Amino acid sequence: MQDIGLGCRDYNLAVYIANKPDVIEYADLTSVIPMAPGEIYAVGQACGNGWRKVFNVYAKLVFALPVDLFSYVDGAESWQQFRDKSLLQQQSKLALLFSPPKLTQQNCIHIICGRTYAKQLLKEHKLNCQLTWLDNEFAIDKHKRLIVCPYFDYRQLSNSKVLYLVSLLKQLAK
Repeated sequence: MQDIGLGCRDYNLAVYIANKPDVIEYADLTSVIPMAPGEIYAVGQACGNGWRKVFNVYAKLVFALPVDLFSYVDGAESWQQFRDKSLLQQQSKLALLFSPPKLTQQNCIHIICGRTYAKQLLKEHKLNCQLTWLDNEFAIDKHKRLIVCPYFDYRQLSNSKVLYLVSLLKQLAK
């Protein structure tokens, strides 16, 4: 099964989400395609606040990662600048995937957005891992380099929870 989503085909940080933006360009995706400059803004305009939040939280998360362990930000001065200039583009090493996780890639960290989505994947046997639930919202499988976190939305993944997610990612990067 091929990865389907947005971002860099050669990713090493993958975020998995249960839905995809409702735009004609993504209706028949069969692979990972890079986003172009301005495309995140266009998707937000076409699909509403929910998708703006997903992209904003993704950018905030990556911008908060320590550059000595994760070198994604590449000189951006703010998470907004990073979102607009690099997030999910060709050389970003980041992906937003609509297909189930393949946990066999070497040197890749995986994040599943939402406990409900993770439990659905487990129930459908589309996720082969041993999750340890850290609380009601976060789970980890250190061997598979996988984290389950709240959905990428300000209310569900608040700034304090983003920082907690950063701490979990730092554990997997070592």
